[in-house]
Amino acid sequence: MENKLSNIKTDIEDYASDSKLTELEVLDKLKDYYFNKKVNENLKLYKKGKRKVSEITKDLKISPRKFYAILNKKKINYTKYNKNKDES
Repeated sequence: MENKLSNIKTDIEDYASDSKLTELEVLDKLKDYYFNKKVNENLKLYKKGKRKVSEITKDLKISPRKFYAILNKKKINYTKYNKNKDES
């Protein structure tokens, strides 16, 4: 495990030196890539009705508001619930 980790470290350092980015910038890009990959997998399941919003937000460690913002950004329809009911 430690040997594999050292290989990854050297690969990141090599890529950072070739691309003129810092190691942290490379890691941020990798984090964004894998987060988006995970979001897209969960969105497919959400569209099919196999995953609920609460399960997805717990898995991705984001707030439901942020998840609904992602749905709006990707133009995916969802049901909006009105918490403030008029009783008139």
